[in-house]
Amino acid sequence: MSKPLVIMKLGGSVITEKGKPFTERVDIIKRLAQEIHEARQEKKLNIIVGHGGGSYPHVPAKEYAVHKGVTSERSYEGIAKVQDAASRLNRIIVREFIDAGENAMSIQLSACSIAKGGRIHNMFMKPIEMLLDDGMLPIVYGDVGLDLEKGCCILSTEEIINYMTKNAGEILKGYHIAKILVCGRVDGVFTGNPDNDGESELIPVITPNNIGEVGKYLAESSGIDVTGGMRHKVESMLELAEHGIESEIINALKPDNVKNALLGQDGFGTIIRKE
Repeated sequence: MSKPLVIMKLGGSVITEKGKPFTERVDIIKRLAQEIHEARQEKKLNIIVGHGGGSYPHVPAKEYAVHKGVTSERSYEGIAKVQDAASRLNRIIVREFIDAGENAMSIQLSACSIAKGGRIHNMFMKPIEMLLDDGMLPIVYGDVGLDLEKGCCILSTEEIINYMTKNAGEILKGYHIAKILVCGRVDGVFTGNPDNDGESELIPVITPNNIGEVGKYLAESSGIDVTGGMRHKVESMLELAEHGIESEIINALKPDNVKNALLGQDGFGTIIRKE
């Protein structure tokens, strides 16, 4: 019998100050690492953690337009700087998980995958499978990708999760995706911007049937972001919903939300499912 697997994303706007280049939010990272560790102590959970880049790789990615592909010799400098910035943030994240008591280990997408047209074409997943089998915590992260068509691209955490989920049966043998947990800085998807619109309402469920109506509310992220913001997140999760995978967008800034969601509670945010 296959084991349930939770794939979760810690949003870049949660773990960094997106308006301040190269500024991590250590206090929040520490708390989230502790909540995830406590959940794994209380309930045997197989988890893959992914995290966004926030104010780290998005800065050089925008400066060098890496998301547009190789357009000049200067693009190669951009590839190197985006990869460096993404990995610098990842080392901060991994260190905090280790300090919290987890045997966490980085998975670097720029070194173990190839993209085509901005989507992951193939990815070597065996190390992740082995880490899960050994009870360790794989941590993937948004990164630059080497692209067969464009030369380079940005591989968002949503794209990584999308690929892993769609191919889990073939490349994560012995596991099935039980849930996708997207941990952002708001309670979910709203009918307006909850930061400045007190009348905006939470949309509790998004399905292919109501995305046409909901789509008008999907704003882009605040701050520097070359991955498409909330719209990209929801569209990626809807792709997974077609495969029967349920996702939930929750507010990771509220203490214990992440821990409680991992322990099986729901209703914290917006659920994205097939119907």
